[in-house]
Amino acid sequence: MRRALALARRGEGWTGPNPMVGALVVRGGRVVGQGWHRRAGEAHAEVIALRRAGRFARGATLYVTLEPCNHAGRTPPCTDAIIARGVGRVVIGMSDPNARVRGGGARRLREKGIEVARGVLESDCRAMNAAFVKHATTGRPLVSVKCAVSLDGKVAFGRGRAGRISGPEANRYVHRLRHASDAILVGVETVRVDDPRLTTRRSTARGRTLAGQDPLRVILDGRLRTPPRSRLLHGASPAGTVIATTTGAPRRSEALLRAAGAEVWRFPSRDGRVDLDRVLRELGRCDVQSVLIEGGPRVVAYALARGLVDRVAIIVAPLLVGGDRAPGLLAEALAKPLNLENLRVRRLGADLLIEADLPRP
Repeated sequence: MRRALALARRGEGWTGPNPMVGALVVRGGRVVGQGWHRRAGEAHAEVIALRRAGRFARGATLYVTLEPCNHAGRTPPCTDAIIARGVGRVVIGMSDPNARVRGGGARRLREKGIEVARGVLESDCRAMNAAFVKHATTGRPLVSVKCAVSLDGKVAFGRGRAGRISGPEANRYVHRLRHASDAILVGVETVRVDDPRLTTRRSTARGRTLAGQDPLRVILDGRLRTPPRSRLLHGASPAGTVIATTTGAPRRSEALLRAAGAEVWRFPSRDGRVDLDRVLRELGRCDVQSVLIEGGPRVVAYALARGLVDRVAIIVAPLLVGGDRAPGLLAEALAKPLNLENLRVRRLGADLLIEADLPRP
């Protein structure tokens, strides 16, 4: 199953809205076929592994990270292929999280006399597809916050001082996060000050360029102050741009931004700020399963204070910035401290990466 998990991760960033899935066909202690799901609409992992196994699939054991589907969508049911190939045993990492179909695949296989085992490395399988699981069970995207800070908690050098806080290894990690996310979200101040492209530019440690998927760009902009000439509206990226604003924002500004290629979503507001909870619900309805918040400090504090964040990834650089004008990680005070769970710490070159989960109510 660990090998199947490693295969599944090769599809990271490419399979949405489908989950990452890996499969192995084992006969006589040998792997005779393997596969992973590459893109939505293409063959599922089980089907690829069975094709590669050929006649050796009969009587073999199939290891698969997610319960095989028993319903037709853009591809036929995987259970049909498993039954037709004469597989003798199926080992499943996790059940389908969708309550409408959960258990259906395993049940059908058992009805056809195939031995089924479930729950092997289940927590690992669920963690790999955490965004898919959350969206399938709640209709909402998994929300992650990424920040790079100095040792004294500054996220930038202050006015008139340009430069990057973190190093090249951390930068590669950030672009991997973008590639794996369906949407990237920032506040309008980030757009006005930094004029970012918010695209994915993946590369290896040796500088070799890797293919990457650009996420949908989402800007929180309560008064529609996004410049129509912003780089993210005029780049070559195929990814769309959504500007989430309030019902009171100027109509003329909306027309200019739409003419520049943006989609504008309006939401009711009591305080002039964009209701991020409503934005996330709307993104979920659009099949966005994962959202990466990259700032700035006001947006991050707003999301954390309202319990909208599932995960944080904080890159700590060995720098001291100092000064009152350099912005810190959170622009607003939280009502109470947030205790993080499941801390994972590792080095990214000279920087330190701290990943953690937010406790759910």
